Order: sequence, then C-alpha cells, then structure tokens
Amino acid sequence: MIRKDEVYKIGRVGKPHGVKGEVTMYFNDDVFDRVDADYVVIDVDGILVPFFFDEYRFSGNETALVIFDGIDSVEAARYLTGCDVYFPYSLADSHDEGGVSWSMLTGFSLLDTNGTAVGTIDSVDTSTENYLFCVTMEDGREILIPAAEELIKDINIEDKSITVILPDGILDMDL
Repeated sequence: MIRKDEVYKIGRVGKPHGVKGEVTMYFNDDVFDRVDADYVVIDVDGILVPFFFDEYRFSGNETALVIFDGIDSVEAARYLTGCDVYFPYSLADSHDEGGVSWSMLTGFSLLDTNGTAVGTIDSVDTSTENYLFCVTMEDGREILIPAAEELIKDINIEDKSITVILPDGILDMDL
C-alpha cells in the first residue's frame, strides 16, 4: 500500500481526450524533465493507486495527454477526472541530482533556525517572482513565508523538514 508520506503532489487529471481512454494531465513539477517515469500515483477515492503509462505526449509545459494501462474507454477516463496526481519521492532522484522541486516540499515541516516547529507547508506559491511557502502553523493559523534561497538554511529530505531564517515579526502577521 502506498502511503501519503511516500509521495508528493505534482498535479491532477483533467477531462478525457477522445474516446479511447486518453486523459489530459496537468502537472506543476518538472519531474518528467528529471526522471524517466513509468507510472504516477493517483488518489482514487482516498486510495493511492499506481497508474502505469501506456503512452503519453506533452501538449505544453504543464500539460500531457496520457493513456494509462487498463484505461481504455471514455467512461473509465472520466472516473479519473479531477483526481490528484502524485509522484513517489523514491523515484524523484533528488539525492543524486542534488535538486529538489518546489512541489516536493509540500507536507514538509517548517522549522526556524532554533529547530522549533513553525508549521507544515501546504503548498508553494510560485505564481509570482517571489516564491512563498503557504504554511499552516501549529496553532492552526495560515501564514505566508518567503521561500527565498537566502532564507533557506537546510532541506532535510529524510526528515521532511526545512529550516529557514524567519524575517522579524512574520509569525505575528495575519492573512
């Protein structure tokens, strides 16, 4: 059984494309540039299921048209519409290449430089020039923390934690 802490979200399944089971898959991670993947993991009704590729082709920087093994009708493809798509940390090769994608950081604990837990990273907002960690703090509040390279002191893949230098007063701000 695949556990949620073994994967990270890279996108979602869109609408069926054609009548033979092909679907549109939207992704926000460059994992396909870094790794030759045979499968992705899809959350189907709360269960993480591996889906192997029969065929895929890119139709943009963040879109692919995919035929999954065993999905051969528009009805079967429609069942996957809207499902979240994940990728296994173990296949992402972040250790060998030294790189970590922003998507991989979702679910990581955010720590200050004293090692104190600030909260959990829910997502990384990359829509502007200044990237932001969207964090749910220990007390339940949501806060945005700058994800600037000069503020990130350590990324620990094994512990799934990131240590950052927090700007003065940032934890006192409300969204």
